[in-house]
Amino acid sequence: MNDKTFTTLEFDKILNSVKTFAISDKTKEQLNFSIVETDYDTVVNIIEEVDNASTMLRYRHVELGGISDIKPFVKRAQIGSILGVSDFNKIKSLLNRKNMLESLLKAFETDEIFLPSISPYITTLEDIHFLYKRITETVDEVTVLDHASPDLLRIRRKIGSEEQKIRDRLNDIVRKNQKKLSDSIITMRNGRYVIPVNVDYRNEFKGIIHDSSQSGQTIYLEPSAIVDMTNNISGLKEEEQAEITRILADLTNQVNEVAEDLYQHDKNLHHIDFVFARAKYGAHIKGTKPQISEDESIRLIGSFHPLIDSETVVKNDIIIEPETKAVIITGPNTGGKTVTIKTVGLSVLMAQAGIPIPARDGSSISVFKNVYADIGDEQSIEQSLSTFSSHMTNIANILKAADQDSLIILDELGAGTDPEEGAALAISIIEYLLDRQSKIISTTHYPQLKSFSYTREDVINASVEFDVSTLSPTYRLLMGIPGKSNAFEISDKLGLNGDVIERARNLTGRDNMEVNDMITALERHTTEARQHEHQTRELMNEAEKLQKELTDNNMQFKAYKEKLMQKAKDEANRIVKQREQEAAEIIKELEMMKSLGADSIQEHELINAKKELSDSYYQSDIKKDIRNETEEVLQTGDEVDVLTYGQKGEVIGLNGDEVTVQMGIIKMKLDKSEVKKRKAKKAEKPVTIRQNKTHVNRTLDLRGERYEDALIRLEHYLDQVLLSNFSDVEIIHGKGTGALQKGVQQYLKRHPKVASFRGGMPSEGGFGVTIVEMK
Repeated sequence: MNDKTFTTLEFDKILNSVKTFAISDKTKEQLNFSIVETDYDTVVNIIEEVDNASTMLRYRHVELGGISDIKPFVKRAQIGSILGVSDFNKIKSLLNRKNMLESLLKAFETDEIFLPSISPYITTLEDIHFLYKRITETVDEVTVLDHASPDLLRIRRKIGSEEQKIRDRLNDIVRKNQKKLSDSIITMRNGRYVIPVNVDYRNEFKGIIHDSSQSGQTIYLEPSAIVDMTNNISGLKEEEQAEITRILADLTNQVNEVAEDLYQHDKNLHHIDFVFARAKYGAHIKGTKPQISEDESIRLIGSFHPLIDSETVVKNDIIIEPETKAVIITGPNTGGKTVTIKTVGLSVLMAQAGIPIPARDGSSISVFKNVYADIGDEQSIEQSLSTFSSHMTNIANILKAADQDSLIILDELGAGTDPEEGAALAISIIEYLLDRQSKIISTTHYPQLKSFSYTREDVINASVEFDVSTLSPTYRLLMGIPGKSNAFEISDKLGLNGDVIERARNLTGRDNMEVNDMITALERHTTEARQHEHQTRELMNEAEKLQKELTDNNMQFKAYKEKLMQKAKDEANRIVKQREQEAAEIIKELEMMKSLGADSIQEHELINAKKELSDSYYQSDIKKDIRNETEEVLQTGDEVDVLTYGQKGEVIGLNGDEVTVQMGIIKMKLDKSEVKKRKAKKAEKPVTIRQNKTHVNRTLDLRGERYEDALIRLEHYLDQVLLSNFSDVEIIHGKGTGALQKGVQQYLKRHPKVASFRGGMPSEGGFGVTIVEMK
């Protein structure tokens, strides 16, 4: 390739646009014609790198500010030259950008977005974060920090103290001599503190004059009282500068120790800047990643010239199959032929430079070792021979270099000379290039080249469409169809006499008329096919979009479902474990009581206790579709199992097939088929029915009570429950810190008339309630 080809195809303008997205000046210098690669594997690799960067940009903003050339500073450190504060800040900025990119890549990996082509440029760098930290602790944007060393801090504090003494002394002098001063201010001249003294009072002040005003009415005088103090500060500042030099020398030495690592940081981060500049430009023109094929084909879907606004430019499909070696494009002037061939050439150069191409997804490019172009402005029929000679000189050089790995782009081949000779010369040139197996794209006005393609299987025609009704080009490319002049139709639209047009038609000959009719039919069918293709593409895009939405929604649903199931399992396991611990404690206590001779505790009571605890295990509060197949007679006061909720309850009302059930603190109206009558418990011993004249609720609310008062109330309440002959009651103690709950349950464990107790179900109040079953 040569520079003339790059400028002819306007690749230099593309590179100038890419440079605006680069951060470092060194990166901008690297964006030159040499970035166009010709090796297949290299081209594939750089395209993948840029595609990784494009992926990052699609998901997040990637800030690359701070990347600059630090090689000169590192080299100075290696030869012993002490670096300045600004030099260290540039090194720090580069290291900071590396750290941020490393964190960003980890975040992408967490989101399962992997970037194998670009990650190694960051992850393989040596960890020299200690240097970044040391620079941060030593300097800010302009100077060495006070805490860079203990000595520097001490010296600066001493300087501050001395300067404050000077200001205090000068303020005192100013207050006492305001009328003798030009202004009541303290200023500095030549690094010394001075006061502005009116020249008329010069003799009333002792000190050193350092400056005077332009009018001569004011002198800037350093009072003798502060001369020694200022000299002392000067000495301290010399110490300060010596300490700063020592600190910077030490930091420079640390840079020298990791010089090779810093060189690699500089190289890799500039490459990152280089890659992202191309990716950002691709996003700017709404370009796409090309596929790199090995079959010598060019397939550009919806392609457009990148220097024309992508929102207004007409986009074309340019398909050149592997077996096609030449494409001959015909059509009217200003119809878009030149723009079309430039688009192809630019797309090839951009792809081989790793720049996203101006086309839609699905486009592919072959790698060419050489790209040559001869493109000139449209010329009138009176163009000079010198112009023709210039084009022929360029084409002659192209013919010498062309081979099977070359893409040749020729505009208006053979123009600028006698039409018959120019057409013959154009055909001869194309035949020569075909013999060299080059890939050719050429535009022409010569009708002879239209028929040339029909004599060879490796050559096809194409044309740019012209709308006769509006007398303007549509800029649409029609592959496989030669163009026609439309001279008669245009003349008719412009009002030329019909007899003149008819005579001209007769003079053109029958064969030419049939060819034009055939071309017209082909154009009509192609236009219809394009319309159908456009409609089909829109429907396909809608279907793909819908499929993607459905797939995403399905994946989200599955993930959410799995999350809920796992959460439910974890909660169930936690509750079961808690119940098992409670069961173990109760059974242990019962067995202990039995071993101590409590005759009233029988083996079957232990079994019943275990059963009651099993019943208290967590059950889902989601309604189940379970029905009682047996028709039962229910009465108010009957204990029932609520099958649809897996709860126990008491019938408190009946209305036909509807039954009202009290389940803990919840009342619910249910269908009779949703409940099942519980079997009455067999009395182990005769039970004496005791009547209690005082009305007792089934619920005791202890919330807000002091611990001791709550247990006293609980004791009295259980005595009344026994007298009322209730089988089960509910103690509300709240959740709080859990102390009251623990105290209540400890008391219930020791109470001789408590058969069992359990924590409340979610529908009963959860952990804030204890359900007690009496003997």
